[in-house]
Amino acid sequence: MPQSYIKRILDARVYDVARETPVDEAGLLSARLGNRVWLKREDLQPVFSFKLRGAYNKMQRLTEEQRQRGVVAASAGNHAQGLAMAAQRMGVKATIVMPRTTPQIKVDAVRGRGARVVLHGDSFDEAAVHAQVLVSEKQMTFVHPFDDPDVIAGQGTVGMEIVRQHQQPLDVLFVPVGGGGLLAGVAAYVRYVWPKTKIIGVEPEDAACLKLALEKGRRATLPEVGLFADGCAVAQVGKETFRVIRETVDEVITASTDEMCAAIKDIFEDTRGIAEPAGALALAGLKKYVERTGARDQHMLAILSGANTNFDRLRYISERTEIGEKREAVISVTIPETPGSFRKFCSALGRRNITEFNYRYTDDAIARVFVGLTVSPGGDDLPELLAELEARGYETEDLTDNELAKVHIRYMVGGRAPDHIEDEAVYRVEFPERPGALLKFLSGLGQRWNISMFHYRNHGAAYGRILVGVQVPAKDRRAFAKVLDEVGYRYWDESENRAYLLYLGQPEA
Repeated sequence: MPQSYIKRILDARVYDVARETPVDEAGLLSARLGNRVWLKREDLQPVFSFKLRGAYNKMQRLTEEQRQRGVVAASAGNHAQGLAMAAQRMGVKATIVMPRTTPQIKVDAVRGRGARVVLHGDSFDEAAVHAQVLVSEKQMTFVHPFDDPDVIAGQGTVGMEIVRQHQQPLDVLFVPVGGGGLLAGVAAYVRYVWPKTKIIGVEPEDAACLKLALEKGRRATLPEVGLFADGCAVAQVGKETFRVIRETVDEVITASTDEMCAAIKDIFEDTRGIAEPAGALALAGLKKYVERTGARDQHMLAILSGANTNFDRLRYISERTEIGEKREAVISVTIPETPGSFRKFCSALGRRNITEFNYRYTDDAIARVFVGLTVSPGGDDLPELLAELEARGYETEDLTDNELAKVHIRYMVGGRAPDHIEDEAVYRVEFPERPGALLKFLSGLGQRWNISMFHYRNHGAAYGRILVGVQVPAKDRRAFAKVLDEVGYRYWDESENRAYLLYLGQPEA
């Protein structure tokens, strides 16, 4: 039963290395959302993440013989830093297996604390398999990042502090989820002390392993895992964590990449701290919950779980923030190709701020412009604007939720295919951002088909994104899809995507 964790959490040894982090009210967010919003600042730990708690508590409970053999772990970064610091403090040799997609800032931090780093695989799960190989070959002691009672108890001290610091029961508590260690530990403690508090786990849309397990009633493995929130990039929730979570958690919410980016900005504006995507996940869920339920005048707390992100990733985050907050819309508008038409169109937009305006001459009759513009928070005024533009005779399309438009098309407007390009198939591809990955993709395509379009931009994220046009006759489409499957990267056929057809495909007849 989860109650068995109460004594474990109370007895947890974490404060030799961890800090009791503050619970800060997010004043700007509170005013905007109409609720008292609090942030548990685990980004202020010495390793900028809560993971130090569970790693140190586990290390304290190892036997001397286990410590002498050295410890090994698989981690996307935060558990690695926590274990490295704990091992350094206790004089134990540590080896950390990290995915090759791990942000360099985390790799450097682990090495800086004296641990040996082994880069292997593209995800936590691939790294975990290799860590078990080291356990078998070298008889090292494995320290699991989440599916271990001592680790869960260490993370549970976050919940113990929340109860002590907030003093009165919260209405809703939001906790980020990867493998479930933090959620299990916090939920076990908070459910026992504050039985009426609603506890909600939040996980990325593209790494929702807990949501999958709850839907199936058993642990299941995701076929693919998104890497943007690398701290939560787990394909299967832990066995022990799932047992506890099923008995203590009320609900699970998922958040998109854009919603996480918007939450990162919210955290910065209230704290001047910069959260990593997984660190802002709980707040993204909180905002989604408020929007869905219309909750008002409640006390809500989100755990800000970490702040380990590459600086160059902020470029990508900032680009997606306004859309994630639903303060920016991306639309396509068709206007006459006549003198003065741009001025007339801008006048129709009124005093609305234009964030982006892309155009290239197409033909003598019409011009299509790719427009980014500000909308009211939540985007409630966008339908009214589109209707007004339609009433003025403009053909409009909302591309705000079109991933192809946001990631690629906005940088390629003007590159429409010439008439002699035939059988163009368009694919959007994601691949782990590491040396040789792009070459692997190109080599995998071989020389059978001609590449007619290509766009790639490094966003400072854990994965790269390609938009590729390839001349593939209809009879070869199945064979080409088989080649992409063999390359092994995630891909989407975007040949009929409206943004592509409007701006990059051949002119409509």
